[in-house]
Amino acid sequence: MPSADLPLEECHAYRPELPLPDGFDDFWSGTLDEALHDGASDEPRYERADSGLSQVRTYDVSVPGHGGRPVRGWLHMPAGASGPLGCVVEFLCYGRGQGLAHEQLMWACAGYAHLIMDTRGQGWSTAGGDTADTCPGAAGTVPGFLTRGIESPETYYYRRVVTDAVRCVEAMREHPRVDPSRIVVTGVSQGGGIALAVSGLVEGLAGVMPDVPFLCNIPRGARLAGVPPYTEIAAYLRLHRDRTEQVFRTLSYFDAAQHATRATAPALFSIAMMDEICPPSTCFTAYNRYAGPKGVRVYEFNGHEGGAEYHRAEQLAWVRGLFAGLPTGPPDPS
Repeated sequence: MPSADLPLEECHAYRPELPLPDGFDDFWSGTLDEALHDGASDEPRYERADSGLSQVRTYDVSVPGHGGRPVRGWLHMPAGASGPLGCVVEFLCYGRGQGLAHEQLMWACAGYAHLIMDTRGQGWSTAGGDTADTCPGAAGTVPGFLTRGIESPETYYYRRVVTDAVRCVEAMREHPRVDPSRIVVTGVSQGGGIALAVSGLVEGLAGVMPDVPFLCNIPRGARLAGVPPYTEIAAYLRLHRDRTEQVFRTLSYFDAAQHATRATAPALFSIAMMDEICPPSTCFTAYNRYAGPKGVRVYEFNGHEGGAEYHRAEQLAWVRGLFAGLPTGPPDPS
């Protein structure tokens, strides 16, 4: 459908004021220090899974996440590969679970280790969501996850999810078959927003690939998007008319466009100009504020599906060049 957002040339120049909340960096350093303490006695667990495939080895993963609680996932590795591997850590789109052991094999087939993190409490749109979520502050929420614990940053749902994601990256850095200097984080939609958050919290990543990222310039998304999941925030504020300032203060600690200002790793974004779920101006907010080297691929006539298989080919070439030490290329000229 025709775009209801800013035209492309205005998106490239779009840099709205997003004041950083008080204590943003201290909040996140404290959160991650607490998580490290909570999981100090636990080690990641990897159990070989029978996927029925001979060329990819798959492991059922459990990593101590927020509160020391286990976060599940799959780790795929090319069978017979020698030496430390480059690794892609992937975070999933909203509602998706880790799936089945024989799914999502592209990165392993390309010769990399590939960790797929399950998202706590989610997994209703596909098989295999196995990570439970504890939910403080659930009273008065609306269906979905965007308003769980939204009364404060300390209780908000995505505090737990982002902590899980950081712990998964740390687990891969410690894995004996992974090269800790060659780790890329990626994700579509929600997963792209989580990848951006991780990029601002973890130093030394090799690269970041946010694909039509969600959770960027959240106030604009909540006011502009007419379809879920941003509409969960609007629905909550229709019920709680006196909490607008409080809600957007909480969300400011989790806005990927804020984390992008702390990032240093090379990034390859994708943005779709007819995206009703993640309006392109929200994605460009994060792209334009991203502090590291960056490029973007714009899909002018696509919705939230973005570049799909075409963009997967772009990502494969980009990661191959990145791990080979080649220039990551100029931004998309669109």
